[in-house]
Amino acid sequence: MAETENGVKKQTLFISIGVSLLIGFLSGIIYSDNPSQTGGPAAPQQAQQQQQQNQMEQNIASLQFAAQQNPNNAETWTQLGHAYFDSNQPAKAIEAYNKSLEIIPSNPSVLTDLGVMYRRNGQPGKAIETFDKALQVSPGFEQALFNKGIVLYNDFGNAAGAIGIWKELVIVNPGARTPNGGLVSEMIDNFSKQVN
Repeated sequence: MAETENGVKKQTLFISIGVSLLIGFLSGIIYSDNPSQTGGPAAPQQAQQQQQQNQMEQNIASLQFAAQQNPNNAETWTQLGHAYFDSNQPAKAIEAYNKSLEIIPSNPSVLTDLGVMYRRNGQPGKAIETFDKALQVSPGFEQALFNKGIVLYNDFGNAAGAIGIWKELVIVNPGARTPNGGLVSEMIDNFSKQVN
């Protein structure tokens, strides 16, 4: 997965937008499952979605084969985890990321992605634990800080804890941005006003 200038992965979805993207994706499936009576514009869109689905499945199959052929290759397990991540298969992503971490246990990016998958799998406590491991390996790891704040706020209702974590992120990178491009510092101000 590629990284941006501030070290945050481009392809890794932040937790806060992951749910929105999933809802949008599921909404798209609902609408695309209702083919138009005339076979109009929905048909090409369905074909494109099917093609993307087929490509994703082929990519996963290829990575599964590679992992079976070379089970001690951490990068292959990581890429398989990413493929499951992107196809919204959190339980399988968790398994693949854990295999990668058995080989190279101190990868903060993989730990952070694993935390996202634990949250998506309905295990927010495990997500926090995994983000903390990433932060032990790499103190100030921006993505882990941001995502930990999201889980604290949304899953545990801990606004003060989330704001505290995001303040740590701003200390690490004063120009840190949210997935929608806004400054984290502005997000902190907005959340602080809501809490008070």
